[in-house]
Amino acid sequence: MAVMIVPAFAADDPLQIVENLSDFIFSLIRAIGLILLGFGILQLGLSLKSHDPSQRANGMLTIAGGIVITFTKEILTLITGG
Repeated sequence: MAVMIVPAFAADDPLQIVENLSDFIFSLIRAIGLILLGFGILQLGLSLKSHDPSQRANGMLTIAGGIVITFTKEILTLITGG
């Protein structure tokens, strides 16, 4: 597992603190999404090798979920409009 070190910047503005926390949480979510995306690609590749249709379907669903989780911040920005 990868360990990410994020520097903590002290700020006087409470909104800046909340924004920094939000950025940190979304970076963690993006890392989880990328891990799922990689696992889905691996699962899909193994299913193509073993000719297993159920594993292929699981791999595609994992890839789709990884993409959605990876781009959560951008999706929420599009939905909320800002």
